[in-house]
Amino acid sequence: MEQEQHAAHSLNEPQTAGFLDRFFKLSEHKTNVRTEVVAGLTTFVTMAYIIFVNPNIMADAGVDHGAAFVATCIGAALACFLMGLYANWPVGLAPGMGLNAFFTYTVVGEMGYDWQIALGAVFLSGVIFVILSFWKIREWLLNSIPMSLRFAMGAGVGLFLGLIGLKTAGIVVDSPATLLTLGSFTEPSALLAALCFLLIAVLSHHRVFGGVLISILAVTAIGWAMGLVEYHGIVSMPPSLAPTFLAMDIAGAFDVAMISVILAFLFVNMFDTAGTLMAVAHRANLIREDGYIENMSKALKADSSSSVIGALVGCPPVTSYVESASGIAAGGRTGLTAVVCGLLFAAAVFLAPLAGMIPAYATAGALIYVAMLMMGGMQSINWKDQTDMIPAVVTVVMMPLTFSIANGIAMGFITYAVLKLLTGNANKVSPAMYVLCAIFVAKFIFL
Repeated sequence: MEQEQHAAHSLNEPQTAGFLDRFFKLSEHKTNVRTEVVAGLTTFVTMAYIIFVNPNIMADAGVDHGAAFVATCIGAALACFLMGLYANWPVGLAPGMGLNAFFTYTVVGEMGYDWQIALGAVFLSGVIFVILSFWKIREWLLNSIPMSLRFAMGAGVGLFLGLIGLKTAGIVVDSPATLLTLGSFTEPSALLAALCFLLIAVLSHHRVFGGVLISILAVTAIGWAMGLVEYHGIVSMPPSLAPTFLAMDIAGAFDVAMISVILAFLFVNMFDTAGTLMAVAHRANLIREDGYIENMSKALKADSSSSVIGALVGCPPVTSYVESASGIAAGGRTGLTAVVCGLLFAAAVFLAPLAGMIPAYATAGALIYVAMLMMGGMQSINWKDQTDMIPAVVTVVMMPLTFSIANGIAMGFITYAVLKLLTGNANKVSPAMYVLCAIFVAKFIFL
């Protein structure tokens, strides 16, 4: 009798829903198609600001804005599909905030490399990340870096990103006397950027759905009303991806000076990914009682492979987004959430006119807000041990002051090794740290 009822139910059940349930194991994860679709939409809306922010940053490196916009959408979509279909995790991916700024303002702007060579470095770091994800080396390398420096790297990237946002908005400007000084809030760009930042903070505090995206669009509308933004429409056929597709110069990235750049891309991406995926696993109940994390290895492989895929279309390192927690809060538990998010990123390629209208001061407000969130890692630093605290602070401070994530990491690592060595704690420094420090010292001496 029960078998007959089950058979009747199967006949009435939509075939598509049945296939999705089996493929993504929805019932096993106590979810359904409707919940996963809503979760995917939620994750996309909280991440969608990247399709406006990243092209603006990439354009500063000389990349065609339209191509950068399409590359952002396509790179994010493909990464989400890979995470959802291969790892079955409810995680959205897109070009990483902070890493895109490092790409533009340090590698291209400060070091003087062409953006094609910078993309080559992104590709190489992604390949290394993939190799490490398939071998035990990844775990060995992750464990060799002290926790204080791991947290410091994330916070330092945040501070670096915040300085870029303040500089872009004109809230902080250069000064011959003091190096930096406060800009003028009589300038519309500074005022509107500050307004965008405050609006995001208020909406996020009240947990307003899509607060970052709403704030960017609201400030853009205010700029349009003030005559600062020219209306070009909302929807159109996507711009050409040709200017960035397979444009990376891998041979040019095989330069001694690029070693620290490749390592910076690798380390920041690796630790950011590990932290994000662990946080997501906890929230999505993917951790069993014995501590085993379901499909964690596949999730790491999907994330690392996404950076390679992103480089092929013209993106800075693509990484997992902590904003995925919003979709998980909406009930997302499987890869169907990520696939839905990917479909929405793919559909977003038709919003190029809207992306082209978003002014730099609107995205600057978002940069400043994201920077504040990233600075939260400072609370996890061991402030009682000076041999841990001082290298961490050096890392955080030197990233924005040298305008380089790579220099901040190098100086923090060297400071850590020297302090531990001279205070009788040499045994607390892993062999890998000594090797990395030797590479960084050689960079400063010979390059």
